[in-house]
Amino acid sequence: MPKQKTDDLLKLVASLNRAEKRHFRLFVKRNQQANSEILFLQLFDILERTGEYDEEYLLKRIENIKKSQLSNLKAHLYKQLLTSLRLLNRNKDETILLRENLDYARILYNKGLYRQSLDVLDKAKKRALEVEVHTVALEIAQFEKLIEGQYITRSLEGRAEELGLQCTELTHKISATDAFSNLSLRLYGLYLKMGLVSNEQDFFMVKSFFRGQLPATKYEDLDFWGKVYYCQSYTWMHLMCHEYPLCYRFTQRWVDLFRDNQRMIEANAPLYLKGLHNNLATLFNMWQYDKFIEELSFLELFPHQFDLTNNVNVQGLYTLYQFDHQIRRHYMEGTFKEGLGLVPQITEVIKDNRYNWDDHRIMIFHYRIACLYFGSGDNDSAIDYLNEIINQRSPNYRSDIQAYARILSLICHFEMGNVQLVEYQVKSVYRFLAKVEHLQETQQLIFRFLRRIPRIREEQLNDEFVKLKEKLDKVTTKPFETRPFTFLDIPSWLESKIEGITVQEVIRRKFLASQEVEK
Repeated sequence: MPKQKTDDLLKLVASLNRAEKRHFRLFVKRNQQANSEILFLQLFDILERTGEYDEEYLLKRIENIKKSQLSNLKAHLYKQLLTSLRLLNRNKDETILLRENLDYARILYNKGLYRQSLDVLDKAKKRALEVEVHTVALEIAQFEKLIEGQYITRSLEGRAEELGLQCTELTHKISATDAFSNLSLRLYGLYLKMGLVSNEQDFFMVKSFFRGQLPATKYEDLDFWGKVYYCQSYTWMHLMCHEYPLCYRFTQRWVDLFRDNQRMIEANAPLYLKGLHNNLATLFNMWQYDKFIEELSFLELFPHQFDLTNNVNVQGLYTLYQFDHQIRRHYMEGTFKEGLGLVPQITEVIKDNRYNWDDHRIMIFHYRIACLYFGSGDNDSAIDYLNEIINQRSPNYRSDIQAYARILSLICHFEMGNVQLVEYQVKSVYRFLAKVEHLQETQQLIFRFLRRIPRIREEQLNDEFVKLKEKLDKVTTKPFETRPFTFLDIPSWLESKIEGITVQEVIRRKFLASQEVEK
C-alpha cells in the first residue's frame, strides 16, 4: 500500500469518534466467526492506540502475518471502515439511504423479483423527488424503464409514456442546475485567484465573463438546487465587482430558499452555511451592524437546531464561520483587545488540523488575527501573523490578501520605529504589488508617504498625516478604491496618529456614534 494510502488510513482512523469506533468493532465481530483471529481488527486497534504506522512494531504485535501481507491488510481495513461508517450513517444522510434502496432494488431485480424491485424503486423515487435529488431520481427512473421494457410487470396503460416524460423532465432540470453549478464554480475560482476587481479593466472582464457563461434558463424554471446555484453565481459576480447591495440581494435570497424549506438544510447543511456566511460577509462590507447581528444569531442558533455530532464537515464549516464573523463583529464594534480572546481557540484548531482547513482559509485567519493585534496596538504580534502570509511560497490564490498583508506589515514596522527597515522593504513590496496588479491609487499614496518617512522631521509628521488623510478621503469616493479600507482601515489609523490615540479608540468612537444615529 503506497505511503499516501497509508496516511489516508491513519487520518481515517484518527477521525473516528467513540461511537464510530464502537460500531466498527461490533460490526467486525458480528460479521466474522467468533473463534477466528481478525487480523485487520488487530491492525485497527494498534493504529487507533498509537496513532502512527510502524511496520516493525506491527509485525511483532500481529502474529502469523508476513510483511508482504500488510499492504492487503491495510487496504482491507480501509474498505471495512468505510462499510461500517456507511451503515452507521445510512439513516442520517438522505443520499446514502436513497442509494442503499437502489442497491436493494438491484438485488431483487437480479433474483427475478421484478415487482418487488419496482416497489422499492417507486418509494425511493418519491423521496428523491421530495428532496430534489434529481440525479438519483433520474437513475431510478432509468432503472424502472429497464425493468418495464424487458418484462411484463404491471402492464398499466400509459406507463411507458409516463416514465419517458419523467426522464426527459428530470434531464432538463439536471442540465439547467448543472449549468449554473458550473458557472458558480468558475466564478469562485476566479474570485480565489484575483479577489475583488481593482480597476475598470478587471470590472469589465468579470462582467463579460459572467454574461458569456450565463445560462438562458430563467430563475422560476429552476429546481431548488438550481436556484441556489443561480444565487451563488450572482453573489460571486457582484462581490468581485464591489456591488454589495446587489450581492446582498442574492445572498439573502440564497439563505431564504433554505429557511423556507427546512428539510433542505438537513439535506445539504454545508450549502446553507455557505450562504449564511456570504450574507454576513456582505453585511459587514456594507457596514450594516444591526442586520449583521440579527443574521449572526441564525449562525449561533444553528447547532441547537441541527445535530452536528455526526458530520465533521458541517462541524468544521460552522466553527470556521463562527470564528470568522465573531472577529468581524469585533472589527465593527472596535473591541480588538476583547477579540484577541478568540486567537488561542483558532490557533489550536489550526494546529491540530481537526477540520482539515485548506491553506486559503488559514491565510484568511492569519490576516484577521493580525488585524486584531494591529487594532489593539500589539504590532509585534501582528507582524508574526503577517509573516505567515508573506513567507508562503508563491500561493496562486487571493493575491489581494497577500498585498494587504505586506502593506499592513510596513505600517506595523513604521509604528515600531523601524524606519530603515520600512525604507528597505517599500521597494520590494511595491514590486510585488505591481507584479500581481494590485497597485491601486490608495496603495500608491501610502507608498509615497512611507518612502518619504526618513526625510520627514518628527515635528512635521502630524501635518503629513493630515495631508495623507485628506487625499485618502477623496480617493474613497472613486470606484474600486473602497476595498482596501474594508480589509485595512487606514483612515482610522491616520486619525489615531493625528489625535494621539489608539486605532481601537477611533473605531470604537465611530461605532458608538453610529449607534446613536440609529437610535
